Amino acid sequence: MTTSMNQSQLQEIDALTLQQWLNDQKAVLVDVREPGEYANEHITGAASFPLSSFDPSRLSSEKHKTIALYCQSGRRSAQAGQKLLEAGFPQVASLKGGISTWTAAGFSTKVDKNAPISLFRQVQIVAGSLVFLGTVLGVLVSPNFLILSGFVGCGLVFAGITNTCAMGMLLAKLPYNQRNNQRGIGS
Repeated sequence: MTTSMNQSQLQEIDALTLQQWLNDQKAVLVDVREPGEYANEHITGAASFPLSSFDPSRLSSEKHKTIALYCQSGRRSAQAGQKLLEAGFPQVASLKGGISTWTAAGFSTKVDKNAPISLFRQVQIVAGSLVFLGTVLGVLVSPNFLILSGFVGCGLVFAGITNTCAMGMLLAKLPYNQRNNQRGIGS
């Protein structure tokens, strides 16, 4: 099932539609998640073009085709889709609900068990460790260390409200999350 599309609006598609397009070779599939996320799991045949460095000109040779984008939940692919539309790409679609809806529909993905753990889990580990450390130091050394726990808590609340995560963006820049096994168009 697809929603209607005009030339300036991003089309949202479901997993079944995407699968049909891929089977019929009617679309170029682009994963806009970060390299570590892509390395961990991606839809077979997807090219990796992370949103953090997304440049529509890198897809200019595919301008005559439908560009089907996906991410984890659909938010980043919608942002990349808007960039493509603004750059004059006429046919741009986003997988509604992201890779989660793809796997929920029973379609397979390529999984690398040796890839870094997901950014979400990394954020949980770092945030939890900082809260724990701030609490322990606040009890054993100085109550001023409790500010660290409060700061991390505020950051998590802000991340939840705005659906952005500064810690996640920082962690994405670490070398092990920049694993260079990306796949581009035509590779």
